[in-house]
Amino acid sequence: MSLCSPEDIRGEVKGVRGKRQEGRSERREAGEYEPEQRTRRSGSGDGNARAAERKRGTDFMIKIAPSFLSADFRVLEQQVRSVEDARAEYIHLDIMDGHFVPNLTFGPLVVEAIRKTTDLVLDVHLMIAEPGKYLKDFVQAGADILTVHVEVEEDVPALLSRIHEADVKAGATLRPSTPVEALFPLLPELDLALIMSVEPGFGGQAFMPKSLDRVRALKAEIARRGLDVEIEIDGGIGVDNAREVAKAGARVLVAGSAIFRNGAIAENVRAIRSAAMGG
Repeated sequence: MSLCSPEDIRGEVKGVRGKRQEGRSERREAGEYEPEQRTRRSGSGDGNARAAERKRGTDFMIKIAPSFLSADFRVLEQQVRSVEDARAEYIHLDIMDGHFVPNLTFGPLVVEAIRKTTDLVLDVHLMIAEPGKYLKDFVQAGADILTVHVEVEEDVPALLSRIHEADVKAGATLRPSTPVEALFPLLPELDLALIMSVEPGFGGQAFMPKSLDRVRALKAEIARRGLDVEIEIDGGIGVDNAREVAKAGARVLVAGSAIFRNGAIAENVRAIRSAAMGG
């Protein structure tokens, strides 16, 4: 895994995507479930979804992103199918290197394995010290969104540019102890801004209420600049606080334990979405 140019990424990913498309065509011909259309930077699919929400009498939509940090990897494909059946929009994948955060999870091979089984958006959060070294690998593996931390000792705007050059959506995030204003200079380059409502590195932590003010501040700054940046929140999200974070401005809700803990994945996704929408 080595540092590469955007041209390298585009050239090598083209062949990989072709092979993935062949696999998806076989699944469609077999009559298997096909989730909603993945979108790249154009965002056209998001616009259609927003229009559908308006018809249902709401002025915003909520996306649910099950965090596979809490999934049962013994039955990985089954878990993916359950998430699809639940109509989740994203699959959230936390990549940890044991250096930037103390925990160690998985890498591009697992992302690629999941990509081969689904058309859902793969939302990849890079909690790693040197993301620039591995962008190529995660793009090749099939990531649709790559999110990097503002705290890394790299040129973050340059990382975001490389991600976009690879035709992948770019996100940025920060630890709860880092002022949310650190995201503001990056907003024009972002498709997604992630607020961590727990300390990154471990699943199952309790939600930090101060995160609501961080979401509100971020939403206000995005609105002030007239930008189109999705606000995502991750950490301790469940039925009890989904409405609060949605009212604050979060539109993508990442949940791990609250979705996977009792095996009732579809029911849990529906419950979180309903709570967020005020149902």
